[in-house]
Amino acid sequence: MPDKPAALSVSELNRQARKALERDMGEVWVEGELSNVSRPASGHAYFTLKDDRAQVRCALFRQQARFVSAPMRDGDQVKLRGRVSLFEPRGDYQLIVEAVQAAGLGELLAAFERLKTQLDAEGVFANARALPHPPRRLMILSSATGAAIRDVLAVLSARWPLTEVTLIPVPVQGKEAAPAMVAALGLLNRQSRLDPERDAVLITRGGGSLEDLWAFNNEHLARAIFHSRLPVMSAVGHEVDVTLADFAADERAPTPSAAAERLVPDQQTLKGQLEHHENRLQRAMQARLERDNQRLDTLRAQLRHPGEQLKQQRQYLTILSQRLQRATNARLTQQRERVEQLKGRLTSQDMTRLHQAEQARLHQLIRRLDSAMRRTLTSQQARLTSAARELNAISPLAVLGRGYAIAQDESGQVVRRAQDTQPGQTLKLRLGEGKLSVEVKRRYQR
Repeated sequence: MPDKPAALSVSELNRQARKALERDMGEVWVEGELSNVSRPASGHAYFTLKDDRAQVRCALFRQQARFVSAPMRDGDQVKLRGRVSLFEPRGDYQLIVEAVQAAGLGELLAAFERLKTQLDAEGVFANARALPHPPRRLMILSSATGAAIRDVLAVLSARWPLTEVTLIPVPVQGKEAAPAMVAALGLLNRQSRLDPERDAVLITRGGGSLEDLWAFNNEHLARAIFHSRLPVMSAVGHEVDVTLADFAADERAPTPSAAAERLVPDQQTLKGQLEHHENRLQRAMQARLERDNQRLDTLRAQLRHPGEQLKQQRQYLTILSQRLQRATNARLTQQRERVEQLKGRLTSQDMTRLHQAEQARLHQLIRRLDSAMRRTLTSQQARLTSAARELNAISPLAVLGRGYAIAQDESGQVVRRAQDTQPGQTLKLRLGEGKLSVEVKRRYQR
């Protein structure tokens, strides 16, 4: 009877199975749906990748997990790169994940983020012009049969029917949508009758999936909105939906109805404000009239008849005339009494005797003046003689009178040293009396 082969232990079996899987399968890419995503405190991630017929356990260890930017939520469609292996303690077949990428919707989101980053870096999202409020003309790029245009028109009609609305029907879904909107926007911007200060463009459609709204993430549409001469408002989808057209527009509204509400004022609100201001104006006018009437009554009570005013002024003038007459009479009486007093004093004086006394006094003053003048003249002559003697003592002319002379060159400079002259030079000599012109023949040194 042949020998039975040696039995493997369970651990050995699992170890060999793991080695065989890792050796034969190597690194693979697998696409599927995430489920049972678990993130324990260790930093690792454990989850199941499945399709409609099978599933496989997966492990994403902490070292690789920190490089994964995808959110990894249950239900996400992803592509995984990893190694097929086996967890020996439990014999579980699993995929050791090295990288995670979004698939399906995830790919669209990744493309959206890449294009958003590129356009943002180029400044395509820099528009922030103020839209006219309300616009004189509003051009709407939307589907002619969608719910969005019905909502917008209903709100505009209720709030501000004065705005002239023009619908430019364009497809808002599919491959033709973005080129059609770019062409329509270009056509509007070439119309010279449209004024950027008074007119605006609204690009809108209702909600939908990311694929439904993908036309509004077109790069060419975003650039056309950015370069638009007319200001643009974007209202695409619901409040949670955000497209590149929203970023490129001057203003974004969360829904089509909200866009209409932002573009135009509410006429009922304005009517209420006008009525409120009218009531305030009427109350203010009534109050002003009442104050003016009261002031008029007060002035009327204070106003007197001109005849009464003249009578009062005549009485006052009479009083002043009487006071002036009395003051004049009193002044005349006072001056007459003064004149009589002066006459009496003048009569009592002997004019001849006064004349003689004053004449004697005048002669005495003349003698005193003559004597003072003689003394002053004598004193001043003595001072003048003394000053002349002193001046003559220090005068250079006195020195010249003793036989000295002053030599001067042609420029009038005084020559003090023999070495300051040259033979043949002409000098002028000033003597005590007169001047000489001499020529230097020779210089002598002491």
